[in-house]
Formats: sequence, C-alpha cells, structure tokens
Amino acid sequence: MRKSVQILLIVVLFLMLISIRAFLQPYFYDPLLNYFKHDYLNDSIPELNFGAYFLNLFYRYALNSIISLIIIYLIFNDLKILYFSIKFYILAFMALSLILFMLLKFNVTQNYLLIFYVRRFLIQPLFVFILLPAFYYQNLKGGK
Repeated sequence: MRKSVQILLIVVLFLMLISIRAFLQPYFYDPLLNYFKHDYLNDSIPELNFGAYFLNLFYRYALNSIISLIIIYLIFNDLKILYFSIKFYILAFMALSLILFMLLKFNVTQNYLLIFYVRRFLIQPLFVFILLPAFYYQNLKGGK
C-alpha cells in the first residue's frame, strides 16, 4: 500500500473515532452521561437497565476497538502486534466491564470518580493512544 493512501486511511479512521464521540451519543443508551454532566456529587446514581446499558457499552467499545485495531495495523503492519492488541482489547473489556458492573450493582457512590474513569476507558478509544507509543517504542528498541 502506498504511504499516502495509508496516511489518508489513518486520518479517516481517526476522524471516525472523533465522529463516534461527537455525533453518535444519542444512539447509545448511557444514563450516566447526564449524571456526570450535572450534580453527581449530591445525586445518587440513576436507575440503570443493566442489560441495555452493558450491551450499548459493548457496541461502543467494539466499534472503537475495531477502528483502533485497523489504525494499529495500518501503522505497524505487523500481525503479532495486531494479535496482541486484539487480546489486550478483549481482556481490557472483560476486566473493566466487570469492575464497572460491580461498582454500579453494589452502588459504590463514594467512588464516583472510579466509576467515571472506568466508564471512560470503556466508551472512549483511549487504549489506541496508549498502545501506539508503546509499540513505537518497542519497534525503536528492536524488540519485535
């Protein structure tokens, strides 16, 4: 693949990640969004439909993950890095969704910031910004 096409695809994919964040918000069930935008220090966590909430979390995480994995593959063009990233994304989703479920189910409101940040890692493509420099550094050190 030519370098110019590869760079264009990467830019388009990053724009897709931005558009998911900016424009698709009404399409995902997330009552915690308004909770954290308003007076979350004095309010209790709103009632959640756990099935719908975690299904929507999965959809959004999967969409962000697929785009992020394509970006990682386009940048490094290495199947080992891609397979590691896939395993990382799957394990991260399982661990973070379990933690979020436990925090919400047992109404741990004194740790509202923990809920906020665990949820943020699930709904935003933060892992791509962690993995890209890590893989770049690994390639610089020659540790393929």
